Amino acid sequence: MESVAAGVAASHPATARTGVRILEAGGSAADAAVAAVLACCVAETIYTGIGGGGFATFFDARTGEVTCLDFFVAVPGLDNDRKPEPMVAVDVFFGGLPQIYSIGGASVAVPGVPAGLGEVHRRWGRLPWPEVVAPAAGLARTGVLLPAAHAQTLRSCAPALAYGAGATPYQPGGRLLESDELLFHQGLSTAMDALATDGPEVFYTGEYADLMVTTVRAAGGTLGPADLSSYRVAEAPVDHAELAGYRVCARHDLNRTVDTIGTLPVDLTRPGRAVGVASALRNIGGQRLGDTTNVSVVDPEGNACVITTTLGLGAGVWLPGLGINLNSMLGEGELLTDDLVPGRRMSSYMCPLVVVGPDDGLAVAAGSAGASRIRTALVDTLLGVLVDGLDVADAIARPRFHAVEDTIHAEYGCDPAELAALRAAGWQVVEWPDLNHYFGGVTAVGQAGAAGDPRRGGVGLLL
Repeated sequence: MESVAAGVAASHPATARTGVRILEAGGSAADAAVAAVLACCVAETIYTGIGGGGFATFFDARTGEVTCLDFFVAVPGLDNDRKPEPMVAVDVFFGGLPQIYSIGGASVAVPGVPAGLGEVHRRWGRLPWPEVVAPAAGLARTGVLLPAAHAQTLRSCAPALAYGAGATPYQPGGRLLESDELLFHQGLSTAMDALATDGPEVFYTGEYADLMVTTVRAAGGTLGPADLSSYRVAEAPVDHAELAGYRVCARHDLNRTVDTIGTLPVDLTRPGRAVGVASALRNIGGQRLGDTTNVSVVDPEGNACVITTTLGLGAGVWLPGLGINLNSMLGEGELLTDDLVPGRRMSSYMCPLVVVGPDDGLAVAAGSAGASRIRTALVDTLLGVLVDGLDVADAIARPRFHAVEDTIHAEYGCDPAELAALRAAGWQVVEWPDLNHYFGGVTAVGQAGAAGDPRRGGVGLLL
């Protein structure tokens, strides 16, 4: 089997370039992925940030071992010394329809991004930590240009993102940032420099921990010192399923992506597979926007590191003087389950994955944004690469369909024969006029190249 070329796929040119720069400096896939995610926390703050949470999947080429790390957000309240105040309701327009989200201090869960990136680096990094953080600190000093796809997301999410202190970076002078204008967060370089010097602990037990607690509580939240000091990165069990002779490996996510792959029809030829694939991918319930981003990296030794992170929509609670927006995960209705007690990890749709070939070598490293559409986006991309013989870029860019209850949402350009088969099987088909960020945002590195998703301004770069 052909080996996978070293490369980086991300949803912003600056993020992808950062990852490649670290690979060129002799860094491992983990070093490059951590550096790229930190760059996301500067360049892709519409989707993610230091104040968010996420998951990482690492493939060790030497041993063939796959490891999944959970550094998603945790429920605050371990200090048990206060009750949350009401959240702030905001209307966000998505797919032309208003959706109510909740932000504010009470929506802030315990962030995991600093701890998670620190753990990925501790386990699999080669370069010194300050060297891995340095590119993001440099980006934070200058700011970055906003891609057109990010500007579109900003227009949708402005009621949450430009709320309060968020108006300064996202709506300077009262006008939302447009494509190719400078996104700059005052003070973020100070935070990155402290992260480089003091390590992730600066946000959990160091000088920024007290600031975070004070800021969240002043905004009506419950985050306390015990919540931060007790936060730990967890190792998640690895699920796997067979697809076209390959093994797909990932964590067990809220949408059961790996389980779903195991239920795909045996005959995966087109257009006959459409009905079976739609049935396997059927989602029940509401479809939220979900601001998330993903970085996929493969190094010259064939190791892979895929990291997906999110802020939710962002709480609109910013750490003063540091340019950091905190997550709004407790305001995400579809993630609120009955077992959310203080200290418990929240659930997530995020599913960074690796695909291993028949010879036990890496075939694809991929992840996606898109909340409940993450599974759809990843499965369609894997079908494109592993079954249909497409290169990574074409597999990611082709039109997708997403099944919700009895309705198929189909992007412009979906195969008419597949849509006809779906209608004949009783599905209602809603045809969208374009490719849309609703349908996810895949980034992947595989035997057939590296690519980001055009729906999110994605970029793939080979070393």
